[in-house]
Amino acid sequence: MADGTLTLRIDGMSCASCAGRVERAIVGAPGVLSANVNLANETATMVTAESARSDIIVDAIGTAGYSVPVVDLEFAVQGMTCASCVSTVERILDDLPGVAGSAANLASERAQVRVLDGAIGPEEVVAALRIAGYPAQSVDQATRGERDDRRSKEVAHLRRATFLAGALTLPVFVIEMGSHVIPGAHDLVMTSLGRQTSWVLQFVLTTVVLLGPGFRFYRQGLPSLLRGAPDMNSLVALGTAAAWGFSVVATFLPQLLPEGSRAVYFEAAAVIVTLILLGRYLEARAKGRTGEAIKRLIGLRAKTARVLRDGTPTDVPIEEIVPGDLIQLRPGEKIAVDGEVVEGSSFIDQSMITGEPIPAKVGVGDAVVGGTVNSSGAVVYQATRVGADMVLSQIIRMVEQAQGAKLPIQALVDAVTAWFVPAVIAVALVTVIIWLAFGPPPALPMALVAGVAVLIIACPCAMGLATPTSIMVGTGRGAEMGVLFRKGDALQILRDADVIALDKTGTLTQGRPSLTDLVAAPGFDEGEVLALVAAAETRSEHPIADAIVEAAHERDLKAVQATDFNAIAGLGITAKVGGHRLVIGADRMMAGKGISLGPLAEQGAALGRAGKTPLYAAVDGRIAAILAVADPIKTTTPAALEAMHALGLRVAMITGDNRGTAVAIAAELGIDEVVAEVLPEGKVEAIRRLRASGLKVAFVGDGINDAPALAEADVGIAIGTGTDVAIESADVVLMSGALTGVPKAIALSRATIRNIKQNLFWAFGYNALLIPVAAGALYPISGTMLSPVLAAGAMALSSVFVLSNALRLRLFNTDMGEPDEPKETGDRSQLAQSG
Repeated sequence: MADGTLTLRIDGMSCASCAGRVERAIVGAPGVLSANVNLANETATMVTAESARSDIIVDAIGTAGYSVPVVDLEFAVQGMTCASCVSTVERILDDLPGVAGSAANLASERAQVRVLDGAIGPEEVVAALRIAGYPAQSVDQATRGERDDRRSKEVAHLRRATFLAGALTLPVFVIEMGSHVIPGAHDLVMTSLGRQTSWVLQFVLTTVVLLGPGFRFYRQGLPSLLRGAPDMNSLVALGTAAAWGFSVVATFLPQLLPEGSRAVYFEAAAVIVTLILLGRYLEARAKGRTGEAIKRLIGLRAKTARVLRDGTPTDVPIEEIVPGDLIQLRPGEKIAVDGEVVEGSSFIDQSMITGEPIPAKVGVGDAVVGGTVNSSGAVVYQATRVGADMVLSQIIRMVEQAQGAKLPIQALVDAVTAWFVPAVIAVALVTVIIWLAFGPPPALPMALVAGVAVLIIACPCAMGLATPTSIMVGTGRGAEMGVLFRKGDALQILRDADVIALDKTGTLTQGRPSLTDLVAAPGFDEGEVLALVAAAETRSEHPIADAIVEAAHERDLKAVQATDFNAIAGLGITAKVGGHRLVIGADRMMAGKGISLGPLAEQGAALGRAGKTPLYAAVDGRIAAILAVADPIKTTTPAALEAMHALGLRVAMITGDNRGTAVAIAAELGIDEVVAEVLPEGKVEAIRRLRASGLKVAFVGDGINDAPALAEADVGIAIGTGTDVAIESADVVLMSGALTGVPKAIALSRATIRNIKQNLFWAFGYNALLIPVAAGALYPISGTMLSPVLAAGAMALSSVFVLSNALRLRLFNTDMGEPDEPKETGDRSQLAQSG
């Protein structure tokens, strides 16, 4: 297996102790470098070396008492012509990480693949076969769909089990406890059934409950106990078995018990199972809702597309689309795959990708994203990225990775749950011993009640769910708002940010500047200089270059071919045009080349004070002209900065732009601190200075020159419309170009961590408070004993409370004033050199 990550679905985990046990088992397998087990989404993600083998990892998980479900996938495979092809296809499939076995059939042109659930999807299998020259199509679409079906079946099974257990438990409860609720019920039972008959009836009904709907606790809990690694199921199995066993002795062998101790607790065993099953059922339903954001993202995918094959439009499944295909898009249709418009124009609703409600205008040359919706107009676009390479697929993958992450705050939970269940069993035993030694008569049944109550009340389900459920819901809600947490720990670190450091070009501003001023030095003609500069800037991808080239086009200036082009990040460019050597860039570029600015220096300073960006052009070593461009501030920027200040954050601008320009923009926007005229490494140094003063810094940028700063900051936030390099260096990605995503991300981070702390306070506080009560700490004071039935109800309620509290994050919302005019999509590959 190659170096990388492997994600597996784990069956059988029911509490935080289970998650810790699985994690330790995986880390102990050869070739596993690290592992992270998530109880909420029932997955394990591990970093593996090349020597790691998935079968050994699965065996280690099995030895620990858990299992990895296997999914059967089927693929239609083209290109197999002989037995050798069959062997090749099977070898390709078997070499994929997470594939447990495969079988290809030459006659049917099908391949059956057994996949460890969660490890690999059909897209990766199809891609591997296509690379090897065997075009394939998934017959059974996605393991994720099967996983959702399995979860739905589990919810349905738990619902049936709960109803059955409830129906069988109700008579037991009424017979034994009815006298406490219904006047005369006890006398009615004694006269109509008699005590012995009523106890036998309770025995029959309770035994059916324990060996029927409740058998899952014994099937999973007792083997774990025998392995010396008890879990939540072990606690339930011990508690109910103790209550049932004592009651059986009292019913059929009463002579073995002291006279005052002959009582039955069948109703406790039955009600405990019923309540815990009810809690499991509600928990499973709530768990399903924690992943609804992913389901909605998956639901964005189109099923088919109208592809032009040999000039004829044909509806084909999206799995058959390949890069280069031309696809017709009609009004109201979903865009099937990522592509580039080659004909027509329209407005595209990108809200489910970017979080922005306003449709974006697209035309020839603009990019379109799979999963978005064509609002109006008919266009033809060419497929550029399909399958796992699509933006939507990457978003889903990023959200899933973030949802499976383990935050620093989880370390405390892991430390506690590692010893929690064994400690609870020890506490229960000590409780029984103390009651037997010092308790009032009849001591034996009271010891039993206290011991069982301790076992049941202390199940660590709520502890294990407290953090991952909040992460799942919070990151999912962020994705719906256009805020993607690429790294899970960023969710916690961003909450503690003190300073938001911002790039200027493309972050604070639109990144599409226009030429506002052109002043030629004595001896030079404005038109000639602009033609030369535009010819050189044609080779650059920087937005300022686009503005200069656009200005030359508007003046119908003839373009000349540039040669020897060289871009110097953060400074400018050099090129040779029409026999002339050109140097174009900021004043420090000229100083570095030994070129005097002469009388243009003062004009440059004045333009900078006016909020414009001055550039200088030198021809053959002489200053030739000063050019100024202005980059309009994004309409959402003022509201975003106001929101950041409202959150108590300092705002700094770190830019490679002219200092005068930067100070003017900062004054206009109310920015607290300005660092200007810095190269990419200068941005890194500026961030280090801020961090050295004890501040946590989040940096926001979109250009290639922002990548080092994004990586250096405590949290790097990339504008999603920026470059891929910047996005890959970031911890958080804002899918829209609006800066309002930054305060949204911070507010969501704070809300999520606050939610986690609430969950942990409840989970730990619940156990810390109620374990002593269950043990009988209040009995000497008030004569109060906690019934095992109430303990079971409280335990189930604790997990449901934690899940319900986490689900509140689905309602998180913040209005930061989104843009109220259509935006035009631009090229994602901007080379931002100076801002």
